[in-house]
Amino acid sequence: MATVILVRHGRSTANATGLLAGRAVGVGLDQIGRDQAAVAGDRLAPVPLVGVVSSPLERCLQTAQFIIDRQTGAPYAPVDPDLTECDYGQWQGRMLSDLTTEELWPVVQSQPSAAVFPDGESMAAMQARSVAAIRRHDAAFEAEHGPGAVWAAVSHGDIIKSILADALGMHLDLFQRINVGPASISIVNYGASRPSVYATNTDAGDLSWLSNGIRSDDAPVGGGAGQKAP
Repeated sequence: MATVILVRHGRSTANATGLLAGRAVGVGLDQIGRDQAAVAGDRLAPVPLVGVVSSPLERCLQTAQFIIDRQTGAPYAPVDPDLTECDYGQWQGRMLSDLTTEELWPVVQSQPSAAVFPDGESMAAMQARSVAAIRRHDAAFEAEHGPGAVWAAVSHGDIIKSILADALGMHLDLFQRINVGPASISIVNYGASRPSVYATNTDAGDLSWLSNGIRSDDAPVGGGAGQKAP
């Protein structure tokens, strides 16, 4: 299958103040977030992306633009609402420091599969829609561009954590063990027999080895020799 690069948006104005922005409009990147997104774009510049799919929220669109601007070609750049932030319902717009006192908070921390945000979305539904979207786009990009295709999905922390948990074969209740920082890059290849996770939560390092894509086959016993730069 094709290879997806999961990119979280850079730090937002809400992140900087400890506010849970959720799906609120008008929440963009702060200066640190723009710098982070620029670094992510620079890291991906040597990789010819066939597409950059983004959440419709402003902070993701801004991050996606930093990536697109550094590509030699003009990658297909759709917006997919299935990659948008979790609907946190009544939690949206509140300070994280206040939310820690809510009865739901420990459920979100230790049993997220049972968490349903008041007047919002369940975390299980969040994972189901986001994983389905990633797999749908991945199959479409492979069908059009071949198994060596590489594309990027720009989304949100909990969304990417849930996608990585699925790829790793982890129950959703364990997904809080995964960290996904602002403008971090994670890499997943959906092979014929299973997904392979090549990186999680990276914010530095050469990605030029991805320029020819990943050709999936059996996992190398002993770990193998690693990827070769072009």
